[in-house]
Amino acid sequence: MKAFADLYNRLDATTSSNAKLAALRDFFSAAAPEDAAWAVYFLAGGRPRQLVPTKLLRELTLSVAGLPEWLFEESYHAVGDLAETMALLLPESSHTSDEGLATWVEHKLLPLRGLAPQVLTLQLIPLLQQLDQRSKMVCIKLITGSFRVGVSKLLVTRALAAVADIDAKRIAQRLVGYTDLSARPTAAHYQKLIAAVNQECEERSEGQPYPFFLAHPLQLPTDEFAAAIGSPEQWQVEWKWDGIRAQLVKRDGQLWVWSRGEELVTDHFPELQVLASQLPDGTVIDGELVVWKHAPAPGTEVDPEQIKHQTNVQSQASQSQGQVQPFALLQQRIGRKTLNAKILENLPVVILAYDLLEWQGEDWREQAQSIRREQLEKIVATCMQPQLQISPLITGGSWQDLDRQRQASRSLGVEGFMLKRKDARYGVGRTKDVGVWWKWKIDPYTADAVLIYAQTGHGRRASLYTDYTFAVWDSPEDNPDRKLVPFAKAYSGLTDAEMREVDAIIRKTTVEKFGPVRSVTPTMVFELGFEGISLSSRHKSGIAVRFPRMLRWRQDKPVAEADTLQTLQALLPEASRPDSKDAA
Repeated sequence: MKAFADLYNRLDATTSSNAKLAALRDFFSAAAPEDAAWAVYFLAGGRPRQLVPTKLLRELTLSVAGLPEWLFEESYHAVGDLAETMALLLPESSHTSDEGLATWVEHKLLPLRGLAPQVLTLQLIPLLQQLDQRSKMVCIKLITGSFRVGVSKLLVTRALAAVADIDAKRIAQRLVGYTDLSARPTAAHYQKLIAAVNQECEERSEGQPYPFFLAHPLQLPTDEFAAAIGSPEQWQVEWKWDGIRAQLVKRDGQLWVWSRGEELVTDHFPELQVLASQLPDGTVIDGELVVWKHAPAPGTEVDPEQIKHQTNVQSQASQSQGQVQPFALLQQRIGRKTLNAKILENLPVVILAYDLLEWQGEDWREQAQSIRREQLEKIVATCMQPQLQISPLITGGSWQDLDRQRQASRSLGVEGFMLKRKDARYGVGRTKDVGVWWKWKIDPYTADAVLIYAQTGHGRRASLYTDYTFAVWDSPEDNPDRKLVPFAKAYSGLTDAEMREVDAIIRKTTVEKFGPVRSVTPTMVFELGFEGISLSSRHKSGIAVRFPRMLRWRQDKPVAEADTLQTLQALLPEASRPDSKDAA
């Protein structure tokens, strides 16, 4: 554990990528394979479920340190990190365990899950007493599932490639699925990660997917497109679907479904299993999981000509009637541990296929985009199940023509266009060395909202109020009894200077304190941007928004002129508005 804690300290103490890369290389060069296996897991984003309730950890700290609760809370607010606060308040140890990370995780930490509170208390105290302050902090982060350090998966990949002296793209391929929630890293897994190319076994074992190719944002005026990226004829244009990106992997008679977050989500979408009998072994398809209105019941066979006709219809303007449903409906499925027959019937899922990565067991990523697309269309056309559909292509004589079509995105339930060079190969991550994909998104929804609550941030923001709750008026300005109704939380979008200025106003206008949260006198208006909006019975406003962030501080706008709940409701898809017949 000490060696891993020392690595954490080196990584946390610098912002230099080269310094972090050197620290990673030093650690992996010296670590035992079983310790390196778990280090890769945590550093690459692996997050095992919380092992011990946070409330119990707080109570344990208060008891062992002999502190009143108010002093713990004040310390926590000042530090901004629970694990660091506990490590500072608990008695220091004069020594630390020499046992490795794997021993600690497998034999001391994972067995804590599910134990009774009284048993946990008895076991945690002697465990933490074995560690020095730095190791204790890292250990608590692992226990709470909050371990994070400023290292990207790409940097971990580069470090492993340097240690193994092999291509980083090969490491990236081997790492796919490594951090799945059900994964249990072992020495054998790590040795396979860094194995010499001529020593390794099957590169694509079982249901392992490929690293996802990611798009770059395209943020240029339309009249500059031609000079920057060429003519539309060079590009494959598709809708940018608002769903869950996934890979379907069919090998050895089985079908696996992987999310872009490299989580195995096969069990969440059982209706897709019907595709296992239709797709040949050695097929990997990249696409988008969406809730699809009027999708035939799982298992229903349809004529291939019917699917071909359906695809043609989707690619034309009649798609504006819409079959793709809002992402909020897909979220209802994601959050459920079990899926009953009613959910499967009311929220049927399909995958809209837009790329072919493997065909007949061969890696097709080096094939041109146009060639992959041509073969993908043949596969979908011959598939006998409606759960697999092709993502239609969009055509236009000019970028201006395509831009006009893009304006219909909201009515179709999509986020804009994806532009893929026809000669592009399928890369790893967000790269341009084998071609490029662009995401040409529509402008976000916006609303002017009032800041009414504030909470301190974490890390370097721990001493500032940077996390805000925003509200809109529940009725127009002519109503003397109207009230502000909270509808969104946001913490990004302001400069450091603006955050400090807002923080000062929050402290001067505080009305009440609720633990780490302050309510403030409404004096500040901000323009918020968000990607989606839907009805929600869980929120007081009846509205839920996706990915809210602050676009600008509207110091020119008085609180009375902030937007209303009716303004937000007008942004809802017509069928889901409160006054809609369909909604009723």
